[in-house]
Amino acid sequence: MSRKNQTGVTEFILLGFGSLGGFRVILFVLCLLVYVMTLLGNITIIILILTSQLLQSPMYFFLCHLSFSDMMLTSDIVPNLLHIILEEGRTMPFMECITQFQLFGASTGTECLLLTVMSYDRYLAICDPLSYLPVMGTKLKQHLVAWSWFLSFAITLTIALLMSNLHFCGPNIIDHFFCDYVPILRLSCSDTRLLQIVDLVLTAPVTLLPFILIIISYICISIVIVKIPNGTGRQKAFSTCSSHLTVVCIFYLSLMSIYLIPSSGNSVTALKILSLLYTVITPSLNPIIYSLRNQEIKTTFMKMFCFSYKI
Repeated sequence: MSRKNQTGVTEFILLGFGSLGGFRVILFVLCLLVYVMTLLGNITIIILILTSQLLQSPMYFFLCHLSFSDMMLTSDIVPNLLHIILEEGRTMPFMECITQFQLFGASTGTECLLLTVMSYDRYLAICDPLSYLPVMGTKLKQHLVAWSWFLSFAITLTIALLMSNLHFCGPNIIDHFFCDYVPILRLSCSDTRLLQIVDLVLTAPVTLLPFILIIISYICISIVIVKIPNGTGRQKAFSTCSSHLTVVCIFYLSLMSIYLIPSSGNSVTALKILSLLYTVITPSLNPIIYSLRNQEIKTTFMKMFCFSYKI
């Protein structure tokens, strides 16, 4: 990455949550516990999917990558957050800040695309079950996942490269606990209009478009489920996509709440709290939701637990 800003600001000061007083230790312990639970939960999901013959359908292949994306997101943010909580702030080198933004954006974009792919998977399974296995074959599911990762990393890397060429002449204080797009741009002395246009053009296909496609998929799924004459059949059809729908709602509600709130004045505190929920709490919920609402995962987990206990 080119560095125009070598003669200007070379590091940023992240304020985090400021002075927390006696609440600092409590927040640190809570964040650490949730982080450990997130890693353990998602690693358990991945191990179950990779080792169980019962969890070999395309849906679980996508879920495996979704769990990895969640771990990447929370591992990019939380270790640095824990440091900021203890020290009540932190100085971060410019390139480390840009790298954190790159990983955050890539994992978020990948999750958007994976959730869209999973909604398409549920659409095929419920609306066109006869063509599900022929269409969602091994190559297609691998291509969908590969393109999800590639597009997210390529788009975020492009934006990160453009950001690295901005000039920063001061101030260098970010009133947040991680390096997000808007706080970094506001500190730049350069003309950022081109970057903002590029960001809008590139990020829409991995954020707004997936959301629209998910809504369309579930409208079609709902229409098919309603037409099922048998109540048991409707219940079974809905149960196959209820976990995914719950995760989609939590993910997009938290994401939209962050970027729809203006980051100025008193709303900065609200923005930090919402960001904390999105980067720390939400990744820990996905394995819990899928474990509680998916009978196949619960059965596989109990078999593994019982087998380990016998050994």
